[in-house]
Amino acid sequence: MAIVCCIFLKNHRHPPSSSTAHANDKLLSKTSYESLSWAASTIFSNGMTVTCRFFCNFAFIIFNNDSMQLIKKYFPDLSADQLKQLEALDGLYRDWNSKINVISRKDIDNLYEHHVLHSLAIAKFLHFRPGTQVLDFGTGGGFPGIPLAILFPDTKWRLIDGTGKKINVAKAVAEGIGLTNVEAVHRRGEDEHDKFDFVVSRAVMPLPDLVKIVRKNISGKQHVANALPNGIITLKGGNIDEEIKPFSKVAEVTPVSNYFSEEWFKEKYIIYLPL
Repeated sequence: MAIVCCIFLKNHRHPPSSSTAHANDKLLSKTSYESLSWAASTIFSNGMTVTCRFFCNFAFIIFNNDSMQLIKKYFPDLSADQLKQLEALDGLYRDWNSKINVISRKDIDNLYEHHVLHSLAIAKFLHFRPGTQVLDFGTGGGFPGIPLAILFPDTKWRLIDGTGKKINVAKAVAEGIGLTNVEAVHRRGEDEHDKFDFVVSRAVMPLPDLVKIVRKNISGKQHVANALPNGIITLKGGNIDEEIKPFSKVAEVTPVSNYFSEEWFKEKYIIYLPL
């Protein structure tokens, strides 16, 4: 459900293209143009995404709680802290995306479905046990690592990416929502030498190339009693037949549509490869 309010701004001469804020999210900087949407967000209930669009002398404030309802639909048992952290992602990523193109600007309005929920498909596939150590290879701005770290606060996550600007966003978002189980590092996969129980990724590179780089990072000892042996869990889309051929006898392919019914998740897959 979306609610739209229109406000006439008498002395507003130079409107920006857009400004965003999130309900009760005090972490956002409150510039003169953000102040209107931030003030509105503090008045309305939690769970509302507040977007402020300017046109001439009018401000159109859109209150939308559909995005978080989508998350709650599939994860109904989230704690109050987890909900607050997930809700805060909208404002933080919009703010950073206005400075650095971390997420396609055409896709930012689909943040929760295309990025957050997509990342959380891994949580449907495997429930990481406390103490599990996970490497998010090629995290970009923090996917799938940050949503998964929210869901599994008793696990340890290292997010790496070779692009400094993107990893700075991941670090800022993790710090902004108070994640204490995440370490974001500017590092290429070839330069990462620590051992982890699992390596996760999201459409970073073909599976054979990924295996060559991260095989060294999978611990040979399963010190945490997870339901699956240590290995790679990666999110892929489209035709994956060629890249899984070398691993067809051991790789496990699960359609994301097994967990989420939205049209966008058709032809999206989770590939698990024990190593």
